[in-house]
Amino acid sequence: MKAVVQRAVNASVTVEEESVGAIDSGLVVLLGVTHEDTEEDARYLAKKIPYLRIFEDEEGKMNHSLVDLGGHMLSISQFTLYGDCRKGRRPNFMQAAKPDVAEDLYKTFNHMVEDEGVKVETGEFGAMMNVQLTNAGPVTLIIDSKER
Repeated sequence: MKAVVQRAVNASVTVEEESVGAIDSGLVVLLGVTHEDTEEDARYLAKKIPYLRIFEDEEGKMNHSLVDLGGHMLSISQFTLYGDCRKGRRPNFMQAAKPDVAEDLYKTFNHMVEDEGVKVETGEFGAMMNVQLTNAGPVTLIIDSKER
């Protein structure tokens, strides 16, 4: 699994001009699933992301996590994270997991994050979504469960 993690002042996602998820201060996570991913990959990311110390303390140092601050997460499924752009100009998405597998692991990840005490808002799996966010910092990290 790949996750693009962005620290956000606020974020929202709409589907067909209807808001389906929104957060104030917290994290936006774009999550991609590939064929080899398992529940263990979801668990790894769910135990890692909420505890990343990427929020400032009183001295301006990144010492606080999402859990420490009681922040929220906006989780968006993102199969295009597995787009292969090495050949030609059109990305190849053969490394992205099939929708039924990807959706199950995406939901598993979200539930596992909630089990860590984080409120999770989501987009709509498989839908054309518009995501808006104000990236704080900016802070953006890429985490791959296979690169532990």
